[in-house]
Amino acid sequence: MTIENIDIEASIEKAQIIIGEDKDMSPASKSMFEILILIITLLVNRLNLNSRNSSKPPSCDRNRAKESKIPTGKKAGGQNGHIGKTLKKVDDPDEIKEIEADRDLLPPGRYKHVGFESRQVFDIDLSRVVTEYRAQVLEDQKGNRYIASFPEGVAGAVQYGTGVKAQSVYMSQFQMIPYNRVQDYFADQVFMPVSDGSIFNFSKEAYELLAGFEERVKTELAASDVLHADETGINMGGKGHWLHLASNTSWTYFYPHEKRGRIKRSKSRNLLERLRDFEDDVLRFMDNKPVPFSNNQGGNDIRMTKVQQKISGCFRSMEGAGIFCRVRSYLSTCRKHGVKASQALELLFKGKLPDFLM
Repeated sequence: MTIENIDIEASIEKAQIIIGEDKDMSPASKSMFEILILIITLLVNRLNLNSRNSSKPPSCDRNRAKESKIPTGKKAGGQNGHIGKTLKKVDDPDEIKEIEADRDLLPPGRYKHVGFESRQVFDIDLSRVVTEYRAQVLEDQKGNRYIASFPEGVAGAVQYGTGVKAQSVYMSQFQMIPYNRVQDYFADQVFMPVSDGSIFNFSKEAYELLAGFEERVKTELAASDVLHADETGINMGGKGHWLHLASNTSWTYFYPHEKRGRIKRSKSRNLLERLRDFEDDVLRFMDNKPVPFSNNQGGNDIRMTKVQQKISGCFRSMEGAGIFCRVRSYLSTCRKHGVKASQALELLFKGKLPDFLM
């Protein structure tokens, strides 16, 4: 690291050499200088931390010039031979609109219909759907009335459907959109008022429905030959807590905890102690093929929790953190099995689970 054209690392190394070679320096003076060098090293390490060599988010990095691309002489856009991604016509369009030819614009003559030329436009339709269930009421000769049973889950005179619940949890827990923006989405796009209390209740309902899943994921991970673990600090009501992760290539489990671990130590000391105490574990990948060289799987799985903290700032309670962790565990696991998050939530609120959990 260089400050004011001074190479800090080289200067520290030079000072250490001079102190080590000085035979006339008293032990007390030598200890004092060693402590000062240690303090300077720690301060320099703190100054040199960025998003690439620590857990600090990119927003904390200083503004830096973006590296220019090296000219290649190739034209902009897709290159010859690359695998393209484009829309393809479907065999069963949702809507067909036939366009009749304006014969007034054609040259004089007799014409017959020989077919169509088709073009397809892909679009989305965001709309509110209100379904009214009318249960038949029968009355016998004595005046006794009998009412047909409503479908399971239709309990109130007016209520939200499973689609609203799934979309709400998808946006708040998977996309990590704040509650007020989820409210804006429903109000602006489908003209449906949804309170922040309802949004929380939808997430809480998903949390309760996933109690069995949590036990299943614990069992699967406990039986796994290889397990990735990671953790990150979370802000809960202004106090520091810890969010832990255990995962592998098929299962993910997040859980919050009040304890943040032992007293913080320097990175160099942590590394030294780990290499000393867990030498066999550090080098296990060399003689055990299933063990990966790095903990990238754990880092990838826990990364989005850091995004959540950046967006929302904190969890208000341990309950909210628990809801987030269990729902995210379910959605992350589903994605590892090829099930999309929106599909997984729709199944959940319909009382079903993806096939891999059956």
